[in-house]
Amino acid sequence: MMKKLAFLLLILITHLFYAQNDTEAAKALLMRIAPTYKDKIVFKKEVSSGKDFYQLEYKKDHLIITANSANSMAVGLNFFLTTYCKTSVSWYADNRIEVPATFPKLSETVKNESRVNNRFFLNYCTFGYTMPWWKWKDWERFIDWMALNGVNLPLAITGQEKIWLNVWKKFGFSENEIRNYFTGPAYLPWHRMANIDHWEGPLPMSWIDGQAELQQKILKRERELNMKPVLPAFAGHVPKILKDKFPNAKITSLGEWGDFDRKYESYFLDSFDPLFEKIQKEFLKEQTKLFGTDHIYGTDPFNEVTPPSWEPQDLASVSKHIYKSMAKVDEKAQWLQMGWIFYFQKDKWTNDRIKAFLQAVPQDKMILLDYYCDKTEIWKTTDSFFGQPYIWCYLGNFGGNTSIKGNLDEIDKRIENTYTNGGKNLWGLGATLEGFGNNPMMYEFVLNKAWTHSKSKEDFISHYALARSGSTDAKISEAWKILSEKIYTESADLGNADLTNSKPVFEKAGSWTTNFTINYSNKDLLQAWKLLIDSKSDTDNYKDDLAVVGKQVLGNYFPVLRDTFTQAYRQKDITGMKNSGKKMLDLINDIDLLLSANKNFLVGKWINDAKAMTDIPGEKAYYERDARKIITVWGEKGKGLNDYGNRSIAGLMKDYYGARWRIFIDASIKSAEQGIPVDEKEILKKVDDFSWEWSEKQNTYSENPTGDAKQINKLLYQKYASLILNTK
Repeated sequence: MMKKLAFLLLILITHLFYAQNDTEAAKALLMRIAPTYKDKIVFKKEVSSGKDFYQLEYKKDHLIITANSANSMAVGLNFFLTTYCKTSVSWYADNRIEVPATFPKLSETVKNESRVNNRFFLNYCTFGYTMPWWKWKDWERFIDWMALNGVNLPLAITGQEKIWLNVWKKFGFSENEIRNYFTGPAYLPWHRMANIDHWEGPLPMSWIDGQAELQQKILKRERELNMKPVLPAFAGHVPKILKDKFPNAKITSLGEWGDFDRKYESYFLDSFDPLFEKIQKEFLKEQTKLFGTDHIYGTDPFNEVTPPSWEPQDLASVSKHIYKSMAKVDEKAQWLQMGWIFYFQKDKWTNDRIKAFLQAVPQDKMILLDYYCDKTEIWKTTDSFFGQPYIWCYLGNFGGNTSIKGNLDEIDKRIENTYTNGGKNLWGLGATLEGFGNNPMMYEFVLNKAWTHSKSKEDFISHYALARSGSTDAKISEAWKILSEKIYTESADLGNADLTNSKPVFEKAGSWTTNFTINYSNKDLLQAWKLLIDSKSDTDNYKDDLAVVGKQVLGNYFPVLRDTFTQAYRQKDITGMKNSGKKMLDLINDIDLLLSANKNFLVGKWINDAKAMTDIPGEKAYYERDARKIITVWGEKGKGLNDYGNRSIAGLMKDYYGARWRIFIDASIKSAEQGIPVDEKEILKKVDDFSWEWSEKQNTYSENPTGDAKQINKLLYQKYASLILNTK
């Protein structure tokens, strides 16, 4: 009897401990987000029946948020902020959070449950296109944003190079050999995915040590908010020189990727080689010692590269041995695998190969991310991943490109259909964006669909619009009605970008990395821009929307000017070419001016954040070069991925894209004046030379906004509105 009482007492104490931890984490979140409400909101923990839930109730001048975890409490808090306070919390660390001075009172009790208990966020690429230069301040706000939106399964791959440094030393490598194996900071996602080695290396020790310390802070906060960070595991990617130390090891090249030279190729150790388990053991032990574990590991062999064999039994052998190597170290291990590979090489990943690869792992031990459901839902063509649990994911962005994209209607229908017909093994909902800062509405909408409080998309947009503006504003509401019904109607795809960002050409775009086509009327977007300009709102989130919409209106108009220039060239109208060419460059400069008024759209911030990673002058130059390359030339000079990470931000528009178009315009006019055909290959060479020079040089860009955003938008609207309205 005494033993039973002691056991029950232990359970009670444990429950009280975790309940207190959860409420304390929620209080700390409140203090960061809305400290003026600290005495008005009370958090309580209550055990759930299996689903995550929260309840809002107003009693005795206090809002009581009852939930099963700190994460659910955060979702409840966010529901209160957006619905009753008209307050939106941005993922940008420097955006102000403004709550009403008078605390809103609820006249009803609100209770909502999760429709899925697992909500995933992030993509390996996000750590290169958005996050490489983040400090703790950026991460702290972002983790809060994830919690408020219910994310509890974040990808957490920061700082793993410290683990690999320690592991590879145990296998006989010197520190210099290991650092040279790594890529530059912004390119680490593609090194981690076994796409490229060495590019922009060697990686400085200041980076390796600093990122490991940062990861410890990230993981601590994520776990406080009931998240299960997805850490990496060994998938088979090894240094080529491992073969020198272990000549009998079965190591093969994964082949060319991204048009890079062969010296940057990655190498794969077969999972059934005895050395594989030894490396896995050392990696997981070292990682757990430094970062702990939540037993879910992101492991992705063959991402955009070719496996050593396509035979189903060989693919099954790979996945079986990878999982066994994890389970030997961590018996609770679950493997999280990107489903992107099945989309990217869909002609090769036939159903018999996919089935063999998945079913070689024990049931429920491999979780699939259906990575790009806005384009192709793999669950539909694979019998719901042949029974293994999967997460429906919205991608929505490639390369950090900054076009307005997203099909709100279609995403709504696809998620609802998946809930109905996706099978019992639907494990969660998530987003796998390559870069962010644009189209936050789409991601908040998707994550909102994980809860029963998700009403119609019209209701969501209504609350979203008012929360972004901070008040009841009819003009904001009407602008977002137009945006949601007429603009957010097409899915994102590779290379979505404005023609301004393309390599200059007379027709279409300069490469596949800039696809500027739109299927909506720019006149509708112009109307939304005017409504935003006329609004009385002054919140930082509103200003972000104003900048994005204004930039897009002007970017959509640029092809009209380019086509006029082309027509003048073909008609040998030199005066017309000069007039059109000047208008093209003026427009790019005007876009630069518009963006320069917003602190979140400055190339100076991107570059200066990179330089701030160190106090060592030589390393500052190294980080700046790395930061410049990823958003411009991307890889080797003039090769396939050039401009893939393009983005419309101030400084880049004028000094990079504008300068490239000037080269094209001046050369074309000169050829016309001389009466000779334009040598487009020669122009392209000059553009590539300029692009490479810009990516390699150092100069100063401001990280502070200039000018009054609303006034600049108003002036540019007045300048271009009639021109756009008169466009056929």
